[in-house]
Amino acid sequence: MGLFWNLIQQCQISDQHRKSETLENRVAILEEELRNTQDLLYKTLKVLEEYTDRDINGDGKIGI
Repeated sequence: MGLFWNLIQQCQISDQHRKSETLENRVAILEEELRNTQDLLYKTLKVLEEYTDRDINGDGKIGI
């Protein structure tokens, strides 16, 4: 019975490890997408501020 229980626990540990790796990969992908979105937003804001000649984000600068 002890061997069977150890096998079940090992399977559960392996499943959790596999799930955590998958979660880590998903988080890494989401972080990269967030960085790309932030970069695009920054570039868009810069162009918009330069086009309208207004400080939209309130940093005291236009287009920077």
